[in-house]
Amino acid sequence: MANINLTIDGIPVSVPQGTTVLEAAEKVNIKIPRLCYHPDLPPVSACRLCVVDIKGDRLLRTACSWKCQDGMEVSTRTPHVRDARKMALELLLSRHPMLCTECVRNGSCELQEIANQFGIREISFKYNERKGDKDYSSAAVVRDPSKCILCRRCVQTCELVQSVSAIGMEGRGYDVWVDTPFNEGLNDIACVACGQCIDRCPVGALYENSHINQVWVALDDPKKHVIVQTAPAVRVAIGEEFGMPPGGLVTNQMVAALRRIGFDKVFDTDFTADLTIMEEGHELLGRIKEGGTLPLLTSCSPGWVNFIEHFYPSLLPHVSSCKSPQQMFGALAKTYYAEKEGINPEDIYVVSIMPCTAKKQEAGRSEMSSSGYQDVDAVLTTREAAVMMKQVGIELPQLDDDEYDEPLGISTGAGVIFGATGGVMEAALRTVYEVVTEKKLENVDIKVVRGIQGIREAEIDLNGTKVKAAVAHGLANARELMDKIVKGEADYHFIEIMACPGGCLGGGGQPIPTSEEIRKKRAEAIYKADKGLSMRKSHENPAVLQLYKEFLGEPNSHKAHELLHTHYKGKEIYKHKVA
Repeated sequence: MANINLTIDGIPVSVPQGTTVLEAAEKVNIKIPRLCYHPDLPPVSACRLCVVDIKGDRLLRTACSWKCQDGMEVSTRTPHVRDARKMALELLLSRHPMLCTECVRNGSCELQEIANQFGIREISFKYNERKGDKDYSSAAVVRDPSKCILCRRCVQTCELVQSVSAIGMEGRGYDVWVDTPFNEGLNDIACVACGQCIDRCPVGALYENSHINQVWVALDDPKKHVIVQTAPAVRVAIGEEFGMPPGGLVTNQMVAALRRIGFDKVFDTDFTADLTIMEEGHELLGRIKEGGTLPLLTSCSPGWVNFIEHFYPSLLPHVSSCKSPQQMFGALAKTYYAEKEGINPEDIYVVSIMPCTAKKQEAGRSEMSSSGYQDVDAVLTTREAAVMMKQVGIELPQLDDDEYDEPLGISTGAGVIFGATGGVMEAALRTVYEVVTEKKLENVDIKVVRGIQGIREAEIDLNGTKVKAAVAHGLANARELMDKIVKGEADYHFIEIMACPGGCLGGGGQPIPTSEEIRKKRAEAIYKADKGLSMRKSHENPAVLQLYKEFLGEPNSHKAHELLHTHYKGKEIYKHKVA
């Protein structure tokens, strides 16, 4: 299909048919302001900030949704356009609380940025703050309706990307608002705590339930032995909070920063990612050999676990009994590590740095206390960890490299790739192949399970045994696979599911903004980190092998099940049933 030609502000541009004016403008480096538009979502033209003037058209058109036509002459800066944008912006500001220094998004707020760009210093309209109390009911996500600008990004994300629909539009006209079903708290509905709504929100109407203060309290307590674990996806994203481009790999600088903050030990969640592969891989083989429930579904993504508990409780027997790497780490920290170091488990305080908001909710689950204590005491998102660094004057990019502590800081490339969609599957196949065939896997890059497609399939030959696998990321894609299982149409042995698009790389606790392009760059960094390590298979991790020898016995042993495995249970869609 031939391209069409048009001009934008007098600049010629050639684009494929179906391209929007906004996309065409970006091709020639013309920045059109927008608030409701997000590259992951279909346009809704709600904010009206992206209006443009098209020659011969008496109406202004929204660039995010208006398609280019051959010969079109577009202007983005006529007086009519400037006045319309300024009016739309002032109307939004007239219903938004001017408490920027108190807001979690101060300095990264898109509304604030555009207001500064337009030089807004006063508003022509009467201030009429949007009503609504903050909802702190969720352990993961806080909702502040007073800051909402009705862009609908969160609603679209929850409905279209995650197929959860925990929030939606209510009311009509001037009094329309975003709300939960029956105005319930997020904790009392089928919110999966994934935090994707936070990632898409342009302002501070949604944000994580912060653990920063309680972590500082623990660090300041001389009686506490405070240790921290860092998830694989954090190392390729936290640099963005310090102005680095997406995909910057800052593993060792991050370790140095955390040590400066005051953590007694800095460990790597990749260690228990390797351990997860040992437990989950042997669980898969056991189910295949003994006729267990198949397909086996991964359990390391708590947003996904919440989803299946709410929407497909009948399929819970398919879910792996393995805890997530975060929770395995916490259980071992207060048993194996405490015993090894001679520290009273009561005095050990475990902090996780995660790309995920659902990890906060997971850490508080009643099942996650097999050590005799709460396995993980506090969870910081990638964003929160960066805030703590900045609070004590740490400039991450300027730090010299430092190394993780041993033994819970030793890991392999298989543990690193847990951060990307398909990574758990690839890591598992690397180990399962060698366990079954007793042959060395020469090419460990199993690229068939990598990629950005919503659902990917692969078939691996294990010495005559064909293992059929599937990978899904984003809960709308997970729903598609679950429906196939319900209908008896899924002949898979193993399915990896990550709640967030791109896997943990695109988690709800990662730096904002996130887009497909940013997720790709983070993924490239993850695979680069994997390739740069001498050990790339979980069963080669010497610290994991020592753990089994000294403490657990063997994969899926009785002791391993006591500490590293759990169970899940079905949930109501609405905790408080409405008559």
